[in-house]
Amino acid sequence: MSLTSGRGPLGPRPAGRFSAPIRPGTVYVEPFRRRVRAEAAGRTVVDSEQVLLVHRPGSPPAWAFPAADVDGVAAEAEPEAPGYVQVPWDAVDAWYEEGEQVFMHPRNPYHRVDCVKTRRQLRVEVAGTALVDTDDTLGVYETALEPRLYAGREHIRMDLLVPSPTTTYCPYKGTASYWTAVVGDITVADVAWSYDDPLPESLLLATMLSFDEARAAVSADLPPPASPPDPAARP
Repeated sequence: MSLTSGRGPLGPRPAGRFSAPIRPGTVYVEPFRRRVRAEAAGRTVVDSEQVLLVHRPGSPPAWAFPAADVDGVAAEAEPEAPGYVQVPWDAVDAWYEEGEQVFMHPRNPYHRVDCVKTRRQLRVEVAGTALVDTDDTLGVYETALEPRLYAGREHIRMDLLVPSPTTTYCPYKGTASYWTAVVGDITVADVAWSYDDPLPESLLLATMLSFDEARAAVSADLPPPASPPDPAARP
């Protein structure tokens, strides 16, 4: 994420621009100065302190290791780093960064989640009924993603929401639980989500909800997308 996806500088829809063109398909490789291990079938198959972090357009970052640090698991040569290999994420049972297990993909050092208390208005309707209408909100500004507004449950018609079995995981915010709206005889699945036990960098999100504008009528007072000025347009 971040550098190579969404609106990141090497993503498909960059929010800004470079002062000179960047060749399509550019890959960014940098040292990752932390120990990375992987376990499979009860044994360590990757153990390295010479890790590279590889950023490819359109993909999450990936780790590459000296070939000698990988044993007993399938690996593929990393074309951008001679002598290094990549191990498919699902080829092992568990990945660890230092002593902490990592899920989904390596975390990106350029990815940031800022949770900022704000007075921006959020109104959400389902079947003509307001589920929330408040300016006591939390603005979540996450690298390479569109900003979002969250609201506390005290401002939400929680009597119109029931827990959904759906969950998703974010390496930067934690596990999201989803909510289904039931308004009269109208049911809209997974209309909202919350992080009930967020990761440390996103603690302000705890128990707050955000809403899916594809499933409900969401009016969020957020700044519109903008492009940086083009020097060529100067008078």
